[in-house]
Amino acid sequence: MNIIKFLENISDPEILNSRMSRRNTLNKIKKTGKDFALVSIPFAMAATSKETSAATMSMSSAAYQASPTEVLNFALTLEYLERDFYDMGIDSGVIPERDKDVFGLILDHEQAHVDFLLAALGDDAIAKPNFDFTVGGAFNPFDNYDTFLALSQGFEDTGVRAYKGQAGALADNDTLLRYALQIHSVEARHASQVRRMRGSKGWITFDNHNLGDAFDPIYAGEANTTHLGINLSGDFENFGGDAAVTEAFDEPLTMAEVNAIAGLFIE
Repeated sequence: MNIIKFLENISDPEILNSRMSRRNTLNKIKKTGKDFALVSIPFAMAATSKETSAATMSMSSAAYQASPTEVLNFALTLEYLERDFYDMGIDSGVIPERDKDVFGLILDHEQAHVDFLLAALGDDAIAKPNFDFTVGGAFNPFDNYDTFLALSQGFEDTGVRAYKGQAGALADNDTLLRYALQIHSVEARHASQVRRMRGSKGWITFDNHNLGDAFDPIYAGEANTTHLGINLSGDFENFGGDAAVTEAFDEPLTMAEVNAIAGLFIE
């Protein structure tokens, strides 16, 4: 299949509405437990992440991990997850009136991303998984707005790092890379908006997660202060110190790490 062919017929309704032919093959990594507290959400989501791999993952190494089709299906799985989460959130009534327009617009964005990736992949697109956002009853995002916001932040921040982690795999395809980066920047805006709605800074920082230390693992590797072999630690003491350095750089997540996070919510 010519993966670029969608550029010629992206507006074709038959393409946009075509059914997928491949079943999802992500591993089922589902945690249960009625006694999970809200503060454990990000820890559970990132339980399989490794701090060092996130910190040292390079763009070039991603190029040897997956084909463009695999990367697009990887992205499609994340977009399915986010689209369904916001769709179910709006239908549940958990979102207060003041925030409905925000999440309604985010839902529209996620639906557009899904349609775009389906058109790009054609018959190679994976089928939509069934999601359980309660993780077997451990969470209650559609009954508790704080939980809904916490999961939204987790999904959006993970999505930003996921797209970043696979950019290298598209380095030889300018067209796909350009479109992936366009989606990536929108996901970053979503993440910033949700973080501010939760009373945090719009960018990743370690001094205000609003959920305590249990929120840190999902951001494994974000404390990195070395970039391109240059250790910036201690160089900006008059301008925010190492905290400002870590805030100035986002770190990627590998495909395996992201699949493990998303797998928690796949039935």
